[in-house]
Amino acid sequence: MLIKCGVEISKLKREIRRALTIVEKAYGLYGYELVVTSTYEGNHSAGSLHYSNDAFDVRGVENNNNRLVSELKLKLGNDYDVVLEVNHVHIEYDPKK
Repeated sequence: MLIKCGVEISKLKREIRRALTIVEKAYGLYGYELVVTSTYEGNHSAGSLHYSNDAFDVRGVENNNNRLVSELKLKLGNDYDVVLEVNHVHIEYDPKK
């Protein structure tokens, strides 16, 4: 796993931090190394779970983003949201009650 310069993962809460390992393994299945591009730092939408340390962004993968996102949703389960954005994949811990 690579972490973009200036990105801090140590403040991530336990549940979303666990997702890092699952996401890293899924990326490996496609032959890519996981690159974490954002956690709480940077500008995110109002109310974003990035600010509560329950979300992170990772680089997408060429030509396999839709398959990868489907795989991540399956592996992470319903307590996580996985969203393909324009230039990254957003992952957040957001359990449905």
